[in-house]
Amino acid sequence: MKVVTFNIRCDYNQDGNNNFQYRKELILQKLKKENADIVCFQEALPHVVKWLKENLEDYYILSCGREKDLKGEQNTVAFKKEKYQLISMNTFWLSLTPDVPGTRYENQSMCPRSVTEVFLQDLETEKLYYLLNTHLDHEGSEARVLGMQQILKHMSGVAEQKKQAGFGKVEMILTGDFNGYPNSEEISLIAKSEFLRDLTSGMEGTFHDFGRMQPAEKIDYIVVSSGLKCCTRELWTDCENGVFLSDHYPVSVVLEEV
Repeated sequence: MKVVTFNIRCDYNQDGNNNFQYRKELILQKLKKENADIVCFQEALPHVVKWLKENLEDYYILSCGREKDLKGEQNTVAFKKEKYQLISMNTFWLSLTPDVPGTRYENQSMCPRSVTEVFLQDLETEKLYYLLNTHLDHEGSEARVLGMQQILKHMSGVAEQKKQAGFGKVEMILTGDFNGYPNSEEISLIAKSEFLRDLTSGMEGTFHDFGRMQPAEKIDYIVVSSGLKCCTRELWTDCENGVFLSDHYPVSVVLEEV
């Protein structure tokens, strides 16, 4: 299975030649060429999600806005209609009240942070996958640490729930823009979790600010449970006439069961 994490860049018409209207054809060409099984987007505004739904007809596309009125940026999950059955989907917020839309930690930017989680079954193999897509805070390291701790605790709890419910083996995938460098405390929590592995370890940077950030900063990740292994991995560095896919390089991995 091919899984991609893709910060598509919030579209407020602020990027000149790299405004979304100039990037979207390149994005669509790339997505159709790569034909990924699952694509996890961050910073997708409602009109961009609408565009994804109109153009990615082979995918179910799920998410909601992070604000208290469920508007604003979305952590969107797109998965192949013909390959996966959706068992459940949920959104929760990184805060002390995760079920309350728009909530956040006290020492955080003004941006609420949310997680889109989906529970999928491969229709051919009947294997089960629990996938989470998120975007951690861009300002507060403390908020990123608290958010990652919350996510890992939540994942561990869900794994136990699935086991108790008789689902058997469920592999887990965590994707997103974590806004933390590989040596940061928030990223070190992944290695300490004992049940997850960072498949992007050692890869080059991902945030390049439309080519202005050299070298690029490594802040985008794909993390999986021990039952999955990475066959290939790559950054999507496509650029045509100075127009990039985004200000982040999307990360693509091909996974197999161990």
